[in-house]
Amino acid sequence: MRAQNRRDPVFVEDIAREYLPILIFLAVAIGLGLVLILAAIVIAVRNPDPEKVSAYECGFNAFDDARMKFDVRFYLVSILFIIFDLEIAFLFPWAVAFKDISMVGFWSMMIFLAVLTAGFAYEWKKGALEWE
Repeated sequence: MRAQNRRDPVFVEDIAREYLPILIFLAVAIGLGLVLILAAIVIAVRNPDPEKVSAYECGFNAFDDARMKFDVRFYLVSILFIIFDLEIAFLFPWAVAFKDISMVGFWSMMIFLAVLTAGFAYEWKKGALEWE
């Protein structure tokens, strides 16, 4: 088997054939993006109803400043959600491949779960889960 030269026409055709699906995908993505942007410009309502563009929250007008500070407990709950979401994202594939993993894989997951449990216990001890 001979080594292929970069200037060999067969080599260039092979590369072009391999990159053709990517180029088609990019062309379709760019074309669809442009079509949607142009459609929004053409179809958009020029004089919207003032009631439709008014600010509302849960069906009634906002009665407080939109830039008010949130309680830190909202952030703690969101962090807890992210922690448990990540736990499931790592735990599910690990459980599916459980029979094929080694002891290193098993104990690394146990360490991961121990760290998550310690973090959860810390937040529970600090009262992050209790609303007053």
